[in-house]
Amino acid sequence: MTLKNKNKDLRSTINDYIIISKPSIIWLLVFVAVTAMLVAHFSIEKEMVRPHYGVDSVYSLNLQIIVGVILAGTLSSAGSAALNCYLDRDIDALMARTKSRPTASGDMKPSNVLLYSIITIGLAITISLITLNIFSTGMIILGAFFYVVIYTIWLKKKTSWNIVIGGFAGSAAAFTGWSAITGYLEIPAIIMGILVFLWTPSHFWSLAVLKKDDYSNANIPMLPSVVGKEKAIKYIVINTLLLIPFSLLLAFYGFGMIYLGVAVLTGIGLLYTNIRMIKEPENDQIAWNAFKFSSPYLAIVFLAMVIDTIIRIPIM
Repeated sequence: MTLKNKNKDLRSTINDYIIISKPSIIWLLVFVAVTAMLVAHFSIEKEMVRPHYGVDSVYSLNLQIIVGVILAGTLSSAGSAALNCYLDRDIDALMARTKSRPTASGDMKPSNVLLYSIITIGLAITISLITLNIFSTGMIILGAFFYVVIYTIWLKKKTSWNIVIGGFAGSAAAFTGWSAITGYLEIPAIIMGILVFLWTPSHFWSLAVLKKDDYSNANIPMLPSVVGKEKAIKYIVINTLLLIPFSLLLAFYGFGMIYLGVAVLTGIGLLYTNIRMIKEPENDQIAWNAFKFSSPYLAIVFLAMVIDTIIRIPIM
């Protein structure tokens, strides 16, 4: 084999591992964790909350904590995603959206994927224990457990509530970032976690509306496959109507005009895209637009939290 072919094989192998790690999920969860960490830090500086162990404790923001949150979060997310691909390789092969995954197509040996998953999750826990506190490590473990065991193994193939309950895995990212600074959870952190939890169904069900036949072919009880597109869209609207007022609760815990304005505007935009689906439930382009709008919603809202804690404009 020539050097050129070896390099091509190496690039192909690396690309396969990147695909099963689901980088689009990694960046969002790590972003949530990092922004939650920054919100906790600046909230302490502004005396909005008090850390359990004191501002001068080892939990004060430093390079070790920043690197720990990013590395542990990335590895945990990658390992959990790969384990999801390993466990779902049979049903992934039945769906157009996922059949090209190397685990579904047979391009990767299942044993290699399993080993990669175990190693990356193990490294995530080890790095977290070294760089963060025990509470944050527990949140990282809990997030991986919910995604792999609760969502993938237990719920995904059994109930249309799968993505609702499984969405708690994303909440753990916010809890990890916050507790990396404070050592525990305050009410704002719990609200942030529930915000992720409530966002997940509106986001994922919009995609499931588009991929209804895919899930039906794989015999996965995703909501649109169980109740139909029209009813599923109504559930999306109801869920968004819960998400919007809940996102505004942070205004009662010290957040100001910047966050409130962003939360209101993005919430209205999300609701608008959902309502458009009600009017034209068979229009895939509208469903796609709703999914694409919901994708950056969480990142925008969490970024607004950070900016708001730095530049505080009180609500009059």
